[in-house]
Amino acid sequence: MNQTAWMESVRAAIEQVLPDRKPFTPLHEPYFAGNEWEYVKSCLDTGWVSSVGEYVTRFGQELAAYTGAKYAIPVVNGTAALQICLLLAGVETGDEVLIPSLSFVATANAVAYCGAIPHFVDSEERSLGIDAAKLERYLTEIAIVEQGECRNRLTGRKIKALVPMHTFGHPVDLDPLLAICDTYNLELIEDAAESLGSSYKGVHTGNFGKLAALSFNGNKVITTGGGGAILTNDEFLAREARHLTTTAKVPHEWAFIHDRVGYNYRLPNLNAALGCAQLEQLPRFLDQKRQLADRYREALRPLAGISFLEEPNYARSNYWLNALVLDRPLAAHRDELLRMLNDAGLMSRPLWEPLHRLPMYDHCPRMPLETAESLAARVVNIPSSPQLMASHTTN
Repeated sequence: MNQTAWMESVRAAIEQVLPDRKPFTPLHEPYFAGNEWEYVKSCLDTGWVSSVGEYVTRFGQELAAYTGAKYAIPVVNGTAALQICLLLAGVETGDEVLIPSLSFVATANAVAYCGAIPHFVDSEERSLGIDAAKLERYLTEIAIVEQGECRNRLTGRKIKALVPMHTFGHPVDLDPLLAICDTYNLELIEDAAESLGSSYKGVHTGNFGKLAALSFNGNKVITTGGGGAILTNDEFLAREARHLTTTAKVPHEWAFIHDRVGYNYRLPNLNAALGCAQLEQLPRFLDQKRQLADRYREALRPLAGISFLEEPNYARSNYWLNALVLDRPLAAHRDELLRMLNDAGLMSRPLWEPLHRLPMYDHCPRMPLETAESLAARVVNIPSSPQLMASHTTN
């Protein structure tokens, strides 16, 4: 089969899964089918639209209940959430933070906002997340623990934290990463921006490190428009997170007293109202997304040269974005496939540009990144909205 015929077969397989699709099918669009209008209207009717209101408190409580975390602190976006997680974990100016090069730029940006330095590590093909075995070998070569601190032998800087990211909602294998953190005295902070509704060995992501960050951007499984949250099981850290993200204002009936440099990061009540309505529908969204993933898997199974990215055997994924992985010899045809799918109205995207290739981070320390670079050239995301299966689901 020539390459054009192969690409046509991929397109046809996707269209087979989506027989009732619109002429243009977005990658992942928000789905409003519950109490969104009612809850948002109540904010408008009462005037509680900003950073104080019942929905902010309620959204945090319901997020905690859903994820199993003791505390959830809603904030303005996932990047802000991750920045505060890093600060509360003790990341300081000049520290190095181990993060995957294969991630959205927000992961590195949050590190940079703290004055710290991203230190890029490689990924593995099963989950697209951090390769623990490679990382352990790498740290054996470049890291030393002295007086309870991990230092980079090559730069002399402290390595403070490890930030695994659950790519497309597929949980990374956390147990070996936790063991690495224990050996090298690193703080583990989960970038769970994409993994609401995903679990690792039966426990919701975001519960394994000291802190975790969620995102509710417009393209996530549920959305608050813009928004994010900090998860933690530590009461002191939860209290600090609430304080720092509300400009570090000391509670008082009328006085404006702030006891440190804080951040105006609290999620507005209007956005939280949307989030409460979305969270009520999350189980249905996840069922629909799993149906969609199952249908893609079966439709694509007969095709040579391509595989469907499935959840690891130790996890249950939310299948936030469905992904195709091209065999290495077909990497050169990725952009042709992307062009064909997008021209057919099937919005498709490649993986992010590896972070170590971006001009503001190309000087940062890194381990060999062969797998991350290979995956970046071979992964394609395809339409993943839950409503694509809505007509097949009985409410």
